[in-house]
Amino acid sequence: MRTPTSEQQWRPVGRGSLRSRAINSYLSRVSAPLMTAAGLGGALPRAQMITAMRPGVNRSLAALSPVPDGTRIEAVRESFGDGRVRGEWVSAHAGPPRGTPGDQTILYYLHGSGYVICSPRTHRGLVARLSRRTGWSAFSLDYRLGPEYPFPTAGDDAIRGYHWLLDAGYRADQIVVAGDSAGGHLAVDLIADNHQTGTPQPAGLVVFSPLYDPTFDLAVANQLRGTRDPLIDAVAAQRILRLYTRGAEADHPRMRIALTPEMSLPPTLIQVGQYEVMGDDARAMYRAFTAAGGDVRLQEWPGQGHVFQMFPLFSPESRQALNEAAGFLGQVVSR
Repeated sequence: MRTPTSEQQWRPVGRGSLRSRAINSYLSRVSAPLMTAAGLGGALPRAQMITAMRPGVNRSLAALSPVPDGTRIEAVRESFGDGRVRGEWVSAHAGPPRGTPGDQTILYYLHGSGYVICSPRTHRGLVARLSRRTGWSAFSLDYRLGPEYPFPTAGDDAIRGYHWLLDAGYRADQIVVAGDSAGGHLAVDLIADNHQTGTPQPAGLVVFSPLYDPTFDLAVANQLRGTRDPLIDAVAAQRILRLYTRGAEADHPRMRIALTPEMSLPPTLIQVGQYEVMGDDARAMYRAFTAAGGDVRLQEWPGQGHVFQMFPLFSPESRQALNEAAGFLGQVVSR
């Protein structure tokens, strides 16, 4: 595998590790057919199915992404502004469970979900590994999901969570934002809202397998060209995602979010796997940041699927990618 360098963009060389290839082969025979079945049927039965399947899926994902020993968790349930902020502080380092306002850098993590599953609990292992590598505490947001809460509820929650951190005394230059999958879309939505409202931007941004086009047209076209993610079937995922986006127009400004040169954009790292169903989303996001004058890097990891960083038991590339992400964030903050 090619070693990441200071280049803005690098592409995969090689096939990925033997372990990841074996796991991906197994998952492609098991996971994708299950997801295809979940995406079938009419809108109402599918909504009921997703709601019923969510607890079991979440437990499985949490089990496959173990939490490092010594990780400390502090739950948050607070009223703020016109709503509530829910989530948890995650600390896997020697410092306090939550960072000290005005003194310490913190992570603001937006988990993936397809906007219908997952939670801070499913992503606790990933967030804790980032916390351990950076030495920072992380606030992992528990935003509301579809089909119960439609677009743009999750985005509103992510924006509210960022303002809650600022209100608590954390400076924007002390906050770095990270997210995966749908969390990548939430992160870009937050960046655009900060520009519109005159809110200071975070110090940096890292996204794993980011969603850029919530219509999922980019992902479906990518799959039709031959890209096969071992975890996700794009057609089924598109139907499931519509449980959240519902009747939102494709050109809604908070769907495929426009980035423009007058925006102040944080330094950004995008990581994506070679077999990623949303590979074209990651590349489109990279082009959007580049066209807007952003300092952005794109890494494409060989032999990897959706959010491979979450599963250290599946491939050694998971650890390597998180080391790269932590190193990038450390450089951003040291500026």
